[in-house]
Order: sequence, then C-alpha cells, then structure tokens
Amino acid sequence: MTLQFALSTRWNAFRHHDGAALVAEIASLGFTAVELGYDLRMELVPGILDAVRAGHINVGSVHNYCPVPVGIPNGHPELFSLASRSSRERRSAVTYTIRTVEFAHSVKACVMVVHAGRVDMPNLTAELVDLYARGMRNHPRYEKTRMKLLLQREKRVGPHLDALSRSIEELLPSFESAQVRLAFENLPSWEAIPTETEMEILCERFGRQQLGYWHDTGHGQVRENLGLIGHQHWFRKLNPLLAGMHLHDVMPPADDHLMPPYGTMDFTWFRDYIPPAIPLVFEPIPDTPAERVRNAFHFISKLWQTNPTIQGDTP
Repeated sequence: MTLQFALSTRWNAFRHHDGAALVAEIASLGFTAVELGYDLRMELVPGILDAVRAGHINVGSVHNYCPVPVGIPNGHPELFSLASRSSRERRSAVTYTIRTVEFAHSVKACVMVVHAGRVDMPNLTAELVDLYARGMRNHPRYEKTRMKLLLQREKRVGPHLDALSRSIEELLPSFESAQVRLAFENLPSWEAIPTETEMEILCERFGRQQLGYWHDTGHGQVRENLGLIGHQHWFRKLNPLLAGMHLHDVMPPADDHLMPPYGTMDFTWFRDYIPPAIPLVFEPIPDTPAERVRNAFHFISKLWQTNPTIQGDTP
C-alpha cells in the first residue's frame, strides 16, 4: 500500500523568507508533499507557487487561514469563527475562508483543514488538564469538572451549530467550484465545534462529497486521556468521512505535536483503517529537530507497511 505522506510548513515557515528555500528544506527530508499551514506568510507564497508549478513539491492540503491575512501580525486557525454568534465575525470567517479555498485551488490542494469554532463558555478542558497533571485524574473533583463541562457545552452549543450551518451553506459553492473538500478538524478541547457526533450530523446534512472529517491523532488521544471520547471507537466510526490526518504523538495528559515514537500513543491500530488516497500530514512542533521528523517518517512508514524513499537512503 502506498500512502501519501506530507509535512506541515508549520515546522519551518517561521525561519524562512523565501518559499523556495522552505520547500527545499522539507524536500531534503524526503517529503514530496506539504500541507501549507496557517502561519504561512505572504512573502513565502511566490516561491511556493514556483515550486508547485515546477513540480518540485505537491500540496495535498491547506490549513485555514492561509496565507496569513494582510494586516494580521500572526497566523492562527481561529482568527475568526465560522460558528460565531456574532454575525460580523461569522461573515469575516466566511470571507477569509473563501480566500483560503481560492489559494488552495491555485496550489492544486484537494483538502482544506478548518477549525469550525468554539462554544462561548469557560475553558473547563484546561481545568481537566491541570487536575490530571496534578495526579487528580481519579479524584471526585475531576469527575465533577468533567460533568460540568459536558452539561454546559450541551446547554450552550445550539446557536453556534446554527451559525456553523449557515456558514457551511455559504461556503460549499466555493469549495465545489474549486474542487476542494472542506474538512473540519477534531480539536483537543471539548469546547471546540464540532464534536464527533456533531460531525456525523453535519456530513449527513450537507453530504460527504464536499464536507469531510480531518482526524488529528494527537487531539483524538488528548480527548481520550481526559475521559471525553474513545479514540479508537470514533476514528473507526468516522472513517467513511475521513478526508485527511495530522500525525503526531502525545505525552499524557495533553503534551502533543510530538513526533512518534517520542510519546505514548500506539499507532499500530490505525493501520487497517487508512485510505490510500488521503493526505497524511506530519505536524511537529515548529523547529522540532530534523532528525526527529525523519525518524517519525521512517517509524510510521514501517509500522503501516509502506516503502518510502528518504533522501540519503538506498532505495
């Protein structure tokens, strides 16, 4: 089985001023594809476009919002929320998402990764992480906080889902025209939208051709560590909706974006559920040592029984 591995430009965009040099560094690790990250600055775009046109690199996915909008000092995937109750913010989110999908089309990406938004409520997931880190995972206070999180979110999520549905209705014609799939990413916090159940409902309502699910391995594991979901159960259940994956490891409870095998997650069980045609994107912490990225590529490729050729190796 041949899988399509890529590396996110989040790894090295911060240290480059020329897109061609950024691409060359990623290619030196053996990658033939990239995901263009949400911190990709406008100055890097010309060199990347040249590299794509010359066939030096492929772009499998683009992460909203990309490139960083003019006038915004630092990129972030939640600059604007598609699920915001504020009509002004929601309109901004739709406008800038359309600009990103137009950019995705220009670099021949097939998928766009999107953070949909968050419920307006206290950050109780952060409290769970803190309690877990203090050794209180089995303390009554932990369960009380977890239940408070579940109940408050359920009470407040409705208007956000309505707003998100309006955004999707406005966005899908642009995605269809560009032949790019809109994929909502699972996030580590329970305040994030959509949950796994909500993702099923949205795809049933709007169809799977243009709307899909982007699975982040680290985020899924954090959600399981905190007692919010069963990671394996939901990955298997949502597999028919899968548009792509972010690959990274975790040290409990929530120290993620580590390169495997430098965490505690078992990647073996994914093997039988990976469709061959989706982007599989390594997403390390920026400036992770290159050798760790290379090792992760080797580790996952061997574990999932693929045969990548890494520069410097003998095929």
